[in-house]
Amino acid sequence: MSVVLARVDNRLIHGQVLEAWVPHVRADYILVVNDVVAKDPFRKQLMLSCVPKSLQVKICSLEELPALSQCHLERKHNLLVLFATPQDALSAYENGLKFSRLNLGNMHLEQGKRCISRTLAVDENDTHTLDRFTQLGVEVTVQCVPSDKTQYWNSMCHDLGN
Repeated sequence: MSVVLARVDNRLIHGQVLEAWVPHVRADYILVVNDVVAKDPFRKQLMLSCVPKSLQVKICSLEELPALSQCHLERKHNLLVLFATPQDALSAYENGLKFSRLNLGNMHLEQGKRCISRTLAVDENDTHTLDRFTQLGVEVTVQCVPSDKTQYWNSMCHDLGN
């Protein structure tokens, strides 16, 4: 399995992913790693219903991921992995799902978070997690769609005084 894109986007599967990222990275398989959606048949079906039949999709929990990546995904795929939070991405990474770059697409503004771009809001926990990725050698980038200019987490944090 080849992870062609690992992305944090709390919307998970949506139009930007399907219309922009899938063709850009030539993904043929989408893996959504999210405990909430994996346990909610309605949300799972809703998400699956918008995906073209030409793409394979699997929605799993963090707990299911190690077995899935060892068995099901060992076949040759161009895998696009979606996470709702940086913390989920780090958990998956530390449990064997390796990728060299993490793309940040959308992280909603919530209480206790501050906007650092038009699509990203982070709190201290997010910042710590993303810094951990950097320490692990994973390049963290910010880019809504492939045509946007790539920004780098390290530069953004430096500009913020972190």
